[in-house]
Amino acid sequence: MPLRPLFFGEIMDGSFQTIRRNARTMFGSALVVQAIIGALSGVASMGMLGMSQPPARGFTSQDEAMRFFGPVFGAVIAVLGVSLLAMVLSSILQGVMAIPVARSALNRPTGFKQMWSLARSRIWSLLGFAFLMLGGSLLFLVVLTLLAALILTGLGPLGLLLVLPLGLGAVVVWVWVYTKLLVTPAAITIEELGVVAGLRRSWSLTARNWWRIFGITLLVGFMVGVIAQVIQIPLTLASGGMTAVFSPHASAQQAATTTTVLLVVSLLVGALIGAVGLAFQTSVAALIYMDLRMRRDGLDVELLRLLETGEEPDGVPGRRSPRHADARLWPPVTGQGSPTG
Repeated sequence: MPLRPLFFGEIMDGSFQTIRRNARTMFGSALVVQAIIGALSGVASMGMLGMSQPPARGFTSQDEAMRFFGPVFGAVIAVLGVSLLAMVLSSILQGVMAIPVARSALNRPTGFKQMWSLARSRIWSLLGFAFLMLGGSLLFLVVLTLLAALILTGLGPLGLLLVLPLGLGAVVVWVWVYTKLLVTPAAITIEELGVVAGLRRSWSLTARNWWRIFGITLLVGFMVGVIAQVIQIPLTLASGGMTAVFSPHASAQQAATTTTVLLVVSLLVGALIGAVGLAFQTSVAALIYMDLRMRRDGLDVELLRLLETGEEPDGVPGRRSPRHADARLWPPVTGQGSPTG
């Protein structure tokens, strides 16, 4: 990518080029994460397939109702747990994958083992950020739900006139905060910051660039979603056709076996698509971080210096060296002697 502030097209192209040059590292890591999530999702889905149908006559006792709804609640909790785990793993991977993106700015490929070795010291901070975001999101959802319940309890149906605008406003607030904190994982990894310092850094970097960052992430998310649906829809239609052609009068056991096989195939394809989408979105977020650093910190000057001198060939470009550990000394002063404090 050019060592200057980036345009939208350059961010897109840089993301593709970074993944192409580090395919095993980035796609492999994303595929591992998607495989874990897909396997757990498959277990939860197959558990739901084995559930019995509610009796047509209704429940005759509380014990009968509990025997039916117990597994249902368990399946819901399992799906929710998998979703939360996906959020945590994605947040960690977003920070780790910022390393090959930063190194690609200087045309330096990054191996799988090398990426995780360079990110090893930042895993706990990334994990802390992931759980902080997870806890904050759950708390926000709980408070919003309780507030909506209080309004509806007190005002009845008229409460919808307040609940609907409240829900819309909550979505706007969540999107605004999410965009402001988008580059926190990259800042934690590249600049070796703690959780709180990383949050502050992201908040500062995204100042006066909110709409641009929001537009890029929205468009990228839309692109990834459309491509995933275009690939999944034919698979879904083909699955239904295969069931009707090869086992039109199958028994219950044969139908369950066919459904399980199709579910496994769908999960495998979904993992592959999800890995590509996750790697691309993560690369875009890291390039947005690099672009903000070049606009705000003059990082492009430091990258050009590293490119010319070839210093730290196995390091992370943009990571503060010991002599620049103080944030007040970054970016380094050039042409005026060494900074003294």
